[in-house]
Amino acid sequence: MTEDSRLDLPLTAAACADGCCAPTATTLAPQRRTVLSRRVRLLVAATITYNVIEAVIAITAGTVASSTALIGFGLDSVIEVASAAAVAWQFSGRDPEARERTALKVIAVSFFALAAYVTVESVRSLLGAAPAEHSTAGIVLAAVSLAVMPVLSHAQRRAGRELGSASAVADSKQTLLCTYLSGVLLVGLLLNSLFGWYWADPVVALLIAVVAVREGREAWRGEHCC
Repeated sequence: MTEDSRLDLPLTAAACADGCCAPTATTLAPQRRTVLSRRVRLLVAATITYNVIEAVIAITAGTVASSTALIGFGLDSVIEVASAAAVAWQFSGRDPEARERTALKVIAVSFFALAAYVTVESVRSLLGAAPAEHSTAGIVLAAVSLAVMPVLSHAQRRAGRELGSASAVADSKQTLLCTYLSGVLLVGLLLNSLFGWYWADPVVALLIAVVAVREGREAWRGEHCC
């Protein structure tokens, strides 16, 4: 089946062309579908709330410490809010499936924007941008996010897979990517504070940018069902 022909299929079939979750989606009872849709909305609301708080703290702490990594992490949180808002918009309508394709495009663009920013800031850091100062607030924030984000991602991914929603699964992967960034940020801040290894964070962040591009391509093509 060609990519063009897949785009002509009903959304659930196009998103789950390999059949990994189509049976579940088509056999869900209306009551169960309603419960899952409500759960996705609640998880998205929690993700948006946490990321807004995270963005404010990260950008403020990054500005104080002159840390491009922390500021970038805060802007990543803003991008995650945009992705989650797209899913919230989708599931606020009477027919979420009708809005799925648009939501996936927004999520894909969010991945690409994240990859672009991380790449630019990483290259700037490697080429000699001013080294960041120690940031206790940044270290604590990264540690908390490393604990919170996987829980939100897993819960939304599980609900999205049962519901057969490619956009919900894609957004959960966006949240999971933020988990990786939290880990990278934490390691980078600790290495910088303890050993002065300013280059550790941008090098690993470039690998995250590659993953973000891949995830963005899958979201754009509607391949995030499983």
